[in-house]
Amino acid sequence: MATDRYQSPLETRYASEEMQYIFSPDKKFSTWRRLWIALAETEQELGLPITDEQIEELKAHKDDINYEEARKQEAKVRHDVMAHVHAYGLQCPNAKGIIHLGATSCYVGDNTDIIIMREALQLVRKKLINVIAALAGFADKYADLPTLGFTHFQPAQPTTVGKRSTLWLNDLAMDLADLEYVIGSLKMLGSKGTTGTQASFLELFGGDHEKCKAADQRIAEKMGFSECYPVSGQTYSRKVDFRVLSVLAGIAQSAHKFSNDIRLLQHLKEVEEPFEKSQIGSSAMAYKRNPMRSERIASLSNYVMSDLMNPMLVSSTQWFERTLDDSANKRLSVPEAFLCIDGILTLYLNVADGLVVYPKVIRKRLMSELPFMATENIMMDAVKAGGDRQELHERIRELSMEAGRHVKAEGLDNDLLDLIAADPMFGLNREDLEKSMDPAKYVGRAPEQTREFLAAVIAPILEENKELLGVKAEIHV
Repeated sequence: MATDRYQSPLETRYASEEMQYIFSPDKKFSTWRRLWIALAETEQELGLPITDEQIEELKAHKDDINYEEARKQEAKVRHDVMAHVHAYGLQCPNAKGIIHLGATSCYVGDNTDIIIMREALQLVRKKLINVIAALAGFADKYADLPTLGFTHFQPAQPTTVGKRSTLWLNDLAMDLADLEYVIGSLKMLGSKGTTGTQASFLELFGGDHEKCKAADQRIAEKMGFSECYPVSGQTYSRKVDFRVLSVLAGIAQSAHKFSNDIRLLQHLKEVEEPFEKSQIGSSAMAYKRNPMRSERIASLSNYVMSDLMNPMLVSSTQWFERTLDDSANKRLSVPEAFLCIDGILTLYLNVADGLVVYPKVIRKRLMSELPFMATENIMMDAVKAGGDRQELHERIRELSMEAGRHVKAEGLDNDLLDLIAADPMFGLNREDLEKSMDPAKYVGRAPEQTREFLAAVIAPILEENKELLGVKAEIHV
């Protein structure tokens, strides 16, 4: 590993080898060559004088890319596509005259981008489904465990640990639906020519419009797509990149929300992310167990969400049929968004698969707040015992304020039950009041909602994609 020049942390720390390969030079330039083969085959099928021997020669060298020759040529002509046309032609002397015939640079550049993005989206989908599976197991396991709910990060009506995790799951299910829509909507650019009019192909095919249309369709099918975009300039609309990165930014939003909740829960000592035996939480404070994986999810998610601005700017500032101010930006923004979301999902899976729950801490915090939340039930019991509802409501409000002052101003435990038991207006003793302190009485339909959601929404997803399950998350640092 070179240590005397910049290296992207996406490569060295975060992204998987699988995602890195998808955006590698080998993948890119071998796809260029497969597109040139598809073009030659299509042109031959539609009547142009291209021989089987020329096509076989192209196929024989589709993967042994002569990078050094391409680099030398690009330094001379300042054009990456023509440099690779030249390099390919040197390896295929019989076919060099028909390589890239009728095409413009975007024939290989844009079609390859679509092919690569679709493959990368499939990998994202696979990892996303595995995260969903991990969280589904967690939700089912803790569907019945009562926990203090929070609104505004202030104590609120109880829920269950499992129900809370369905909120994370529901976000991911929405992301999956968006992802699948975008994957299904991707089309090839096809062979549209320099301004999208197919003028060069119309000339090649002797004015035959049907052959021009057939060329688009056949190239798409040879590359595994059902169709091409119906109209374009020289490039496919850059809104496509925006739609793709919007999906990635959506996943980043969901992951960030999850990481925030885990960090807050870890502060409360209720739920923790995995912490390895020899892991160091702080260089100074040896006792610390910092939620560094969740923090890294948040950090990388911020990058993906901010990266969405790039395709927005690129798409909105393209002039007429094309300008080249998209190229340098796309080379950075699209691959980095995918490499980043790949790292995020690896971390998400690692955390979701190893969450540690502390039921006793959860119960202790819940029980410290439950008397406040039980006041309506207590008031109803007091009414049944002969009390006046309006008078009881005012009195229980006063006692709640007093108990709250004891907790916050004096650092005492919540003594609301003792205050109520000592007040003759309620006619209830401490034993009567303790009957109201079962947390399960206050979680509403949380357990049922959890299981219903898992059965109706998540189980079909996992069943449909069971062949993708089993991914294990390995983080580098």
